[in-house]
Amino acid sequence: MIFDSHCHWDFDDFTPDRSMILDHCLKKEVLALCIPGTTQARWHSIIHLTESTHSIVCYCALGLHPYFIDEHHPDHLDTLEQHLVQRPEHLIAVGEIGLDFYLGHLDRDQQESLFRAQVKIAQAHKLPIILHARKSHDQILKILRELHFQECGIVHAWSGSEQQANRFIAMGFKLGFGGAITYPRATKLRHLATTLPLTCLVLETDAPDMAPAAFKGQRNSPEYLPLILDELCQLRPESAEIIARQTTQNTMDVLRIQSSKMP
Repeated sequence: MIFDSHCHWDFDDFTPDRSMILDHCLKKEVLALCIPGTTQARWHSIIHLTESTHSIVCYCALGLHPYFIDEHHPDHLDTLEQHLVQRPEHLIAVGEIGLDFYLGHLDRDQQESLFRAQVKIAQAHKLPIILHARKSHDQILKILRELHFQECGIVHAWSGSEQQANRFIAMGFKLGFGGAITYPRATKLRHLATTLPLTCLVLETDAPDMAPAAFKGQRNSPEYLPLILDELCQLRPESAEIIARQTTQNTMDVLRIQSSKMP
């Protein structure tokens, strides 16, 4: 069994063939996924999907993504608090939250203010976080230290240095690896996927984005998660069975999912 730790399953890209994709996932032993939130407007559909999807296990996180900073309003933080107070069973984290310094048009001060507020909410509810970090790893680490955040989480789509990776790992975070490692030119990332401890890695697709090399330019899908597993098998000494088992366990551990809740 493999676990897609980051899949935007609620996006409209999957509306035409969601049921067929689930069938493909089952055949390829992708039996669980986590849906991170991006905007307040999508939270209802995310929760509905986790409650109505039965062929595989769906979990979700709710958060305000930095990319959509102009769509977020202060009252959305209140709505997030309300959801966490009334938390449904499959709501297991706050995310996707973070900082995106790669895109220059996104206001950094606004991003940091929103990020701090969501980290504090996660801390108050003792929940892990799912992080979006682009060119911002050091600043995120700084903020997490300042806020004494201890609930851990996942750094989605890892793109930082080895030193930054070790600092997140020391704080209890797992690092997400997806389609990017299937591109031969991603040498730094592939090196880290090879050398970092297996106990620190989780698998993800970030579907419908970040498709693996075999589907470059096309819609990504959770059914392609085995391609990420296959690539790790080429890069690492462990067998596919060991990598699948450990990365799934890593996801369950950091998101605090009990074995009884899994297939």
